[in-house]
Amino acid sequence: MNEKAAPHAPAPAGPQRPGPDPAPARGSRGGRIVVRFIAVALVLAAAGAGYYYFHFKLPQTAPTAALTAAAPMALPVTVAHPLVEKIVEWDEYSGQFSAIEHVELRSRVSGYLDSIHFQDGQMVKKGDLLFVVDPRPFQADVRLAEANLERDKAQLQRADLDLTRYSVLAKKDFASQQQFENARATAQGAAATVKADEAALAQAKLNLAFTQITAPVGGRIGRRQVSVGDLVIGGAVPSTTLLTTIVSLDPIYFDFYMSETDFLAYQTAVRQGIIASAQANSLDVFARLENEKGWPHSGRLNFIDNQVDPGSGTILARAVFPNADLLITPGQFGRIRVPASGLHDAILIPDSAIVSDQSRKVVMTVKPDGTVVPKLIQPGSFYKGLRVVRAGLTPDDTIIIDGVMRARPGVKVAPQPGRIQPEPQS
Repeated sequence: MNEKAAPHAPAPAGPQRPGPDPAPARGSRGGRIVVRFIAVALVLAAAGAGYYYFHFKLPQTAPTAALTAAAPMALPVTVAHPLVEKIVEWDEYSGQFSAIEHVELRSRVSGYLDSIHFQDGQMVKKGDLLFVVDPRPFQADVRLAEANLERDKAQLQRADLDLTRYSVLAKKDFASQQQFENARATAQGAAATVKADEAALAQAKLNLAFTQITAPVGGRIGRRQVSVGDLVIGGAVPSTTLLTTIVSLDPIYFDFYMSETDFLAYQTAVRQGIIASAQANSLDVFARLENEKGWPHSGRLNFIDNQVDPGSGTILARAVFPNADLLITPGQFGRIRVPASGLHDAILIPDSAIVSDQSRKVVMTVKPDGTVVPKLIQPGSFYKGLRVVRAGLTPDDTIIIDGVMRARPGVKVAPQPGRIQPEPQS
């Protein structure tokens, strides 16, 4: 007999453990997220294992070790020893030529200009006639002074006769002493008048001579400042008329200023007997104009001023040059070079090898191991396109002559041999 299924018994009361969640359905969104998360975790784990293996377990190969230990590449530079030559150092200065004699021509007498006897800009000699002021008033003054002199000479002669006569009469008591004294005073006054007339005549003749204005010096004359018929004011008054100017050309001065430092060096060299003093007028110097090459003009230093200008710290110096061909004109600018030393062995380097460190000058030298070492130097003048080094370097030093901007103190460089070449002497 079939038994009927018993009805389901109710669950016991009380808390129950949850059973496992049913499996997600295939293709659901939650299942895809889980799969992706597991894939990413596996990739990260594989990458970490590879990094650990290659960087901690696998030995480094030779190329990798070499790259790790390689030092920075040394920069190439060109080096050379300083050039040593026997030279005379020269200091160069800019300056201006000036005339030894410069005259502003003015008349000594007043009057109307009668004639002019030169062409503007021509060369004149001392004593050449240049201007003539109308001489007729001065000729009349001469004649008047001559007449006054003749008249007063006659009066003097009469006064001398009276004095002689009264002298005889006074001795014989035929004339009083007072009459004799009056006669003597009259004669003395007449003699003084004659002397005054002679002086007036001399002045009148001198003024007449001044109507012919001649060149007081030889040289080149400037342009005329007056024309024939102009009233010329002469004499010693401040408003005298300027007629023209004359400047001498041969020889000619060259004026320039040297610094106090150069002046001290010059004094030291003179004191040591290395160069001659300007007072001896035997120190050879050379000059050139702005458009000239080399130093074609030879002269002598003949003057240095007696004090340094406190405002500029410079002192005026002057040289004299022959100018027979009249090439040089007063007022032109030029260059002069003055010896700063005697003949000696000088160290020469290119100016491009010198580095400025504020007010100091530095040259980069290279040690045998390639290390760059800076050295302070005292630069001098130029010679054949090279800079003279007066202190700070020796002939055995190795200096950087090309690539100095790539060099730094203390770093190592790759020196390449070079050569210092002087330029032809200009």
